[in-house]
Amino acid sequence: MCMVSCSSKPKKVGEVKMELSREQLPVLATDSVTTLISDSGITRYRIEAALWLVYDKTPEPYQEFPKGIYLEQFDENLNVEASLKANYAHYHENEQVWTLRGDVHALNLEGEQFDTQELLWDQKTHRVYSDSAIHITREKSIIEGVGFESNEQMSKYTILHPTGIFPVDEE
Repeated sequence: MCMVSCSSKPKKVGEVKMELSREQLPVLATDSVTTLISDSGITRYRIEAALWLVYDKTPEPYQEFPKGIYLEQFDENLNVEASLKANYAHYHENEQVWTLRGDVHALNLEGEQFDTQELLWDQKTHRVYSDSAIHITREKSIIEGVGFESNEQMSKYTILHPTGIFPVDEE
């Protein structure tokens, strides 16, 4: 016995039916963003991002910067005090935690350069931390290690497993 079937509606080659829920789509997708943030009428921060996506209808709302982010902090005279750069950023709104990944570079107020592959910033606990390798370039020394904890200003920090080169004063 042999059966042959035909359809009256021909399908187009390559046609794919996709249904996306509102939870899967960003409410905001912004390309080439530069924004300034002020406090009491004084410009304090500048943020640049090639792409900024905001997902507000997911069970856990988040913002994503899939092409990276750059942030500068200014003093009252608009001089750059500190900066932060990463190839990828993700902000969990409910937890208030930033995850920065890929060539993360941070410069604190003392001019110390922090380089790592992943950095997390918990805004609720005011803590910056990482389990990744970290490289800190200071004026007279270089510190390396694995694991890092700091305050938000990255001025008081602890490296969990440190190594480094430290100059010794002969006196």
